[in-house]
Order: sequence, then C-alpha cells, then structure tokens
Amino acid sequence: MKNVTITLDEETATWARLQAARQCVSVSCMIRELLEQRMRESVEHEESMQRFLTRMPVKLKRGRARYAAREQLHDRPRLR
Repeated sequence: MKNVTITLDEETATWARLQAARQCVSVSCMIRELLEQRMRESVEHEESMQRFLTRMPVKLKRGRARYAAREQLHDRPRLR
C-alpha cells in the first residue's frame, strides 16, 4: 500500500476522527473505504454507460396507439 498525506483544517479533522471512532476504524481506514467506494461507483457507472451506448436505438411504433397531445399531458386544472 502507498502512504498518502492529506491536509485538513482542524474542524474537518475533528469531524473525521469522530466519524471514524463511531465506526470503530481509523481515519486512514475510513478514508480508504470512502475512496474505494467512489472508485467502484465510477467504474460501475462507466460500464453501465458503455452498455447503454452500445445498444441499438429502438424505433417508436406509431401504429394504432396515438401519443397524447401536449395539452393533455400538461393540463393542470388546479392552476386555472
């Protein structure tokens, strides 16, 4: 593992120590877990976006079913 030094203002450092103590972990462990979680979310988002972008577009059917008119969709009688 690599060691990294971060600089925090006193208020943030105190908050981080309290949060880590509530979780029964060190501040270092808490920050590592937060960063790992963000990294997983980022990778998952990128994979999801790639799956979405590689799908073929779906053509909307206009057969017998008619789409509602804009006025019907946005009609708000309470605002009149």
